[in-house]
Amino acid sequence: MWNHYAHLECYFGVPMAGGVLHTLNLRLHPEELAYIINHGGDRFLIVDDVLLPVFEAVRQQVNLERVFVVSHYPKQSREGYEHYDDLLSAPPEPDTVITDEHAAAAMCYTSGTTGRPRGIVYSHRALALHTFAAALPDAFCLSHRNVFMPLQPMFHANAWGFPFMATMLGAKQVLPGPYLDAESLLELITQEQVTMSGGVPTVWAGVLDALEAEPQRWKIAPGFRLMIGGAAPPESLIRGLDRHGLKVIHAWGMTETSPVTLVNNLKSNLDGLTDEEKITLRCKQGISLPYIEARIADEQGCELPADGKSAGELQVRGPWVASDYYQQSEGSHAWTEDGWFKTGDVAAMDPEGYVKLVDRAKDLIKSGGEWISSVDVENALMTHTAIKEAAVIGVADSKWGERPLAVVVLKPGSRAASEELAGYLRERFAKWQVPDSFVFLPALPHTSTGKVSKAQLRLRFKGLNWERAAATGN
Repeated sequence: MWNHYAHLECYFGVPMAGGVLHTLNLRLHPEELAYIINHGGDRFLIVDDVLLPVFEAVRQQVNLERVFVVSHYPKQSREGYEHYDDLLSAPPEPDTVITDEHAAAAMCYTSGTTGRPRGIVYSHRALALHTFAAALPDAFCLSHRNVFMPLQPMFHANAWGFPFMATMLGAKQVLPGPYLDAESLLELITQEQVTMSGGVPTVWAGVLDALEAEPQRWKIAPGFRLMIGGAAPPESLIRGLDRHGLKVIHAWGMTETSPVTLVNNLKSNLDGLTDEEKITLRCKQGISLPYIEARIADEQGCELPADGKSAGELQVRGPWVASDYYQQSEGSHAWTEDGWFKTGDVAAMDPEGYVKLVDRAKDLIKSGGEWISSVDVENALMTHTAIKEAAVIGVADSKWGERPLAVVVLKPGSRAASEELAGYLRERFAKWQVPDSFVFLPALPHTSTGKVSKAQLRLRFKGLNWERAAATGN
């Protein structure tokens, strides 16, 4: 389902009835959807009428007992399906009391970027503790006075826990359904006077473009706050949203962590930082929520100092961090013997406890024995006035092992040559860290959760002679 009232009802109705809420990502390939439904052992499906074609593509590959359709139009007879309204109007069963807080309440699957999607089961206890901690004043500071609109899909990573938080606190929730284009969102934000929202950087980049084009068109509620997660927001995006009075709160988490573990709010002892220093700090992923431990570890598993410079793998543990994958023993290598989850993110932690992700381990580029952070180069490119979006990947090089390749999307009507961009980066990076080649595309590929798909980019540009291209300037 899209983000709407029935989806919210299921968030509570299913686990309160003693079931397990297993949300399905409607953007996945049918084969992946079928695998997830079968592997999760799903018995019943609730589906939007407008999304029945998605289900029809997998119907013959799964064995569901009952399928309920949420009708957004006048009731029509649908052969082989039951109506969601009939489910709600069924005779009540005796009260179901959850006596074991460790019982399964919900389930999500990872995006499967490094293999088959993996299931994570969330207990009632984990979701309750996550809800309490994430809503605290020094986290997302949510209250009944807020009007919240989730742009993060409710079918991915529990919508970052916001449906639970907003409902617990009595905040008004505005659900946008499938209408996620910038203009529709801004109209809804203005109409309902939304005060808080959340979403991935690509959604907010579109909103920023619309605001830049027509800055006086929409009257957004004063003090509007937005959460960004799923990928690191470029500095230029934070600055741009600031110009329009939209305060960015950066957060980090994973499906395996329910998902929020780090939130970036300014500590009171750092109020005296300059505006530039604050921007630099706000680009970091944040500090640990209460009850969450975070550390940076080297390849041997030894904890590195929190000096802001020592980079290693980010590892976390806590009461809403998973301890295993559902029925997949081969995933056990993702946890240390003493219970730390190995995120696969390379990061550094400063003395104040703020974590900055350097890169995903698989996205770091090793050139001539030295590491290059693709994220740092991407963020620098995104500050160029002509660039809308950028991704940097490593490509094979006979001399250096790997060299960075930049794939960029220009803003409409803008121009920029490869040498211009290379010169722009040389102002911030050593020569060997600057990409040898630049590719200009009309758009970058994205995953089902809105992240740039570097896997697709690597596949697309694998095997091309980038050394010759760099030498000839092509």
